[in-house]
Amino acid sequence: MIIDEIIERALEEDLGDGDFTSLATIPENACGKAQLLIKEDGILAGVEIAKKIFQKVDKNIKFRILLKDGTKVKKGDIVFTVEGKSISILSAERLALNFMQRLSGIATATNKIVSQLKGLKTKVLDTRKTTPNLRLLEKEAVRIGGGENHRMGLYDMIMIKDNHVDFAGGIKQAINATKNYLKKNNKKLKIEIEVRNFDELNQVIECGEVDRIMLDNFSPEDLKKAINIINGRYETEASGGIGINNIRKYAESEVDFISVGALTHHIKSLDMSLKAIK
Repeated sequence: MIIDEIIERALEEDLGDGDFTSLATIPENACGKAQLLIKEDGILAGVEIAKKIFQKVDKNIKFRILLKDGTKVKKGDIVFTVEGKSISILSAERLALNFMQRLSGIATATNKIVSQLKGLKTKVLDTRKTTPNLRLLEKEAVRIGGGENHRMGLYDMIMIKDNHVDFAGGIKQAINATKNYLKKNNKKLKIEIEVRNFDELNQVIECGEVDRIMLDNFSPEDLKKAINIINGRYETEASGGIGINNIRKYAESEVDFISVGALTHHIKSLDMSLKAIK
C-alpha cells in the first residue's frame, strides 16, 4: 500500500542504520509507557498513521487509541498510549509526531474555514499544493476537517487553466482540443476551465461542453454577477485570494465550490508531544 511505502521511506530517512542515542543510553530490554499529549485546541488527524509507525518499528508495541481522527481536542487531552520496549518507542516518536502534528494542523485549519460557511451550500476544496509524496495523507486530513477533495492529480480530471488557454491559442481551441483528445483516447474525465474575466466567461458559455467553470480572482461582487450569468448551467468554483476572513462573503454568491490552496501549503502544525509515563 502507498501509506506503508511512505512510512517505510520516512523511517529509512530518520533511523538510517540505528537510533544510536537510544541504543547508547537505554538498556536493550528496558520497557516503558508513554502518552500523546495535546498542547493546543484543534481537530485530530493522523492517529491511524501513528499506530502504523509504532507497529512498523516494533510489532510488539501495545498501542491504545483513546481519541479517534476527527475528534475536537483541547489542551491537556490524551490521544493514545504506547507500551513496550523503550528504545522502540523513542525510535518511532519523532516520525509519529511529525505526521500527526502536520495532519492535525491541516484538519484544524480546514475545520476553521468550513465553520465559516454554516447555512450556505458552498463546499470547501483543497488543491494540488501539497507536500510531494504526502498528497494522499494531506487530502485525507482535509476530509477529516470537513472539507472536500479536488482532483487527486493531473490524471483524474481535465483542468484547463490560463496557461493551457494561452498555449492552445484561446478558449475555444483549448476546449475543442480537449474534447477531441478524450474521444480519441476513449477517456471519460470531467472538464473544468478557468476564466479570468467576463469576456472569457462568455466565451466558455458560448462554446459549452465543460462541466465546471473556475472563476479566478473575481471580487465577491463580480463572482455573484458571474454566478447569475451561468445560471446553473455548469458547476462553479471560486479561487484566488480567498481565506478565512473573506470566504463567507464569497460563498454568499451561492458558488458551488471554493478552492483554498492554503489548506495544505500554508499550515501551522498542531502542538502536541509524547510524554513518558513514570
